[in-house]
Amino acid sequence: MELVPWRPFGEVGSFRGEMDKLWDRFFGQRPLAGGLTEEWLPSVDISETEDKLLIKAELPGLETKDIKVNISGDLLTIKGEKKKEKEEKDEHHYCMERYSGSFERSFRIPVDVKADKVEAVFDKGVLKVTLPKVEKAKKKEIEIKVK
Repeated sequence: MELVPWRPFGEVGSFRGEMDKLWDRFFGQRPLAGGLTEEWLPSVDISETEDKLLIKAELPGLETKDIKVNISGDLLTIKGEKKKEKEEKDEHHYCMERYSGSFERSFRIPVDVKADKVEAVFDKGVLKVTLPKVEKAKKKEIEIKVK
């Protein structure tokens, strides 16, 4: 007979792992998951108005030359690299929470947009990408007539 150590939370840990995988498949990579690796993912807000989509990405410490924005079909991609600061030889780190390295985030655009009219503005560490909708994608209220 073989003795096996009892791990009361072993099943919970594997259940947690499966839930994390399911979450990642449904919503994509979680931004905070990059904190344990060299890759980091900027936080993003996505909003919609009647005539446009707006994507705002927090990119502190970057410069315009470090960022690329591309649109191909219904996929918008924001990528770039945050360079690591040069360290002093006699400097000792006790805690390092700031991210560095490359990133890439892609978003499926749920409506048709005017790709030639997309604008990207970078100001105070925030990238704002405006995607104007095409006429047919705009919500249109239909008047109800009385007979």
